[in-house]
Amino acid sequence: MDDGLVITALGALFLAGLAADQFGRATRLPRVTVLLLLGLLFGQSGFGILPEASADWFAPLSYIALTMVAFLLGGELTRENLARHGRAIFSISLCVVAGTTVVVWAGLALLGVDPGLALLLGAIATATAPAAISDVIHQSGIRNGFSETLSGIVAIDDVWGLIMFSLCLALVHPFNGWTEPLLAVGFDIGGAVLLGLAIGMPAAYLTGRLKPGEPLQTEAIGVVFITAGVSLWMEMSFLVAGMTAGAVIANFAQHHERAFNEIEHIEWPFMLLFFLLAGASLELDALWSLGWLTAAYVALRIMSRLLAGEIGARLGHVPVRERHAYGPALLPQAGVAVGMALVAAEAIPQWDATIMTLTVAATVVFEIIGPPVTLMALRYVDAEATSADRAD
Repeated sequence: MDDGLVITALGALFLAGLAADQFGRATRLPRVTVLLLLGLLFGQSGFGILPEASADWFAPLSYIALTMVAFLLGGELTRENLARHGRAIFSISLCVVAGTTVVVWAGLALLGVDPGLALLLGAIATATAPAAISDVIHQSGIRNGFSETLSGIVAIDDVWGLIMFSLCLALVHPFNGWTEPLLAVGFDIGGAVLLGLAIGMPAAYLTGRLKPGEPLQTEAIGVVFITAGVSLWMEMSFLVAGMTAGAVIANFAQHHERAFNEIEHIEWPFMLLFFLLAGASLELDALWSLGWLTAAYVALRIMSRLLAGEIGARLGHVPVRERHAYGPALLPQAGVAVGMALVAAEAIPQWDATIMTLTVAATVVFEIIGPPVTLMALRYVDAEATSADRAD
């Protein structure tokens, strides 16, 4: 009976996801937002329709889905893209990470929050939601300099965010020593880069040989699963490992017409379940438990994104029509932030309730409002570019 219930629930989720996808197309809403809201309705914060066992599906499913996203985002970091947009990618991503940390920290500290707690919350606020942003870009069908640069930023900004978080944790929690958090993040990111290289280099040469010019679906699934599994086994960042492997394959597999094109064909069922279950895991109660602090944190993160995105875009010499769009496009926030919060809560138990509750609350807000704003930014830049072309 239990197996039957699980299989029935999965079938119902696929059909509900299909309906949500079509509703998103009809209303021009991001399907990410529709799926999250539908999952929220199905979950414990809604009608509690999903079986309790569904909570156990979320972790392994998220590893696979997000590793696929990381591969595709890494595939955007080709020599050609970096030559065209590299300055913008690095300047915007670094400015957004540094600006978010400083603005959220300073704002919360001025409002009376302990400066150490405020600094950690500022570092956690740097995290984005690569899966949500990537899917919005894909759904929009817009392919231009802005979308390419945005994909590159999303591919690497969580790396800078993890480094910033480790530095802030070392500052706030020095009695554990500076070396522990820095060595941890060095192993997490550095080890993941090495793992991505170790998987990506042979995959770049070996895949796509059985069917000339195109990797087989089985090859794509095998490489993704191995990358995710070994990363988790060795306790490294599966996002960084997947991104690195994808970048290596995209740059060195010269016999491929398009490296791992098959991942795009198979990722949607995984992403559909991932977003539905992510919505089901959202806790609406967290939104109200901290009251004004939640509102202040959300407002400061939005302000920091807008300000830092503008500064980074100017330093990156992007076209004028794109400068105001990067900050809003980078609003979505998800699992990486929760992971940072778990580490911070474990390191400093006296702040664990505030850190976890505030992070979960902000995730609820930014997972729901972030994707529509990203889609608006994409459409705004595309419309501006079309108008400029007509004027010429």
